[in-house]
Amino acid sequence: MATATYGDAREAVHERRVDGFGTVRVLPVDPHADLDVLHGWVTEERAAYWGMTGFTKQQVLETYLHLDSLDTHHAFLTVKDGVPAALFQTYEPEADRVSECYEVLPGDIGVHLLIGPPASGAAERPGWSSTLLAAFLTYALTGLDRQRAVVEPDARNAKVIARLTRQGFVPAGDIVLPEIDLPEVHLPEKHARLAFLTREAFEKGPTAPR
Repeated sequence: MATATYGDAREAVHERRVDGFGTVRVLPVDPHADLDVLHGWVTEERAAYWGMTGFTKQQVLETYLHLDSLDTHHAFLTVKDGVPAALFQTYEPEADRVSECYEVLPGDIGVHLLIGPPASGAAERPGWSSTLLAAFLTYALTGLDRQRAVVEPDARNAKVIARLTRQGFVPAGDIVLPEIDLPEVHLPEKHARLAFLTREAFEKGPTAPR
């Protein structure tokens, strides 16, 4: 579970000290080591749109072991001052069902996010979610040298859509992601809100880490 030094032995793909906030580290998910944190977060009612609220620990483990086996989809745990704070995933849009709903451009990268339960007092702290997301977007866009981030949150998830809009994402209409029913993965049809954030706009925006 979370400790003051969570993941310190793991090499971060991105690390930054944010003035007035703390040190943010982005770590590749270790499905076994991070299982307690992952299961605790994705099965909470507030994570209903993540689609895993009824999962057992074994099902969560199998999900992230499968994700870890892919070259096109990756999961990351963002740790703030040694405490897990957010779960992010990246994916190659051309290898995802979203490619059936828009024209994928070179340099696109898909992003999913789940902000973890905030530490004591953090819920009322201005910039908590935006700073965590900005740190990850710095990695996804600049670190991976991509030109545009793509998101497709559930169309009913007004809170996340508003957060992404504040971050600079530009809505591009509603889409319907088709059902995927394969032996290794099942994803139900999803009514989603498509949105984009270019690297240029992000780097000029107020929420990008300086």
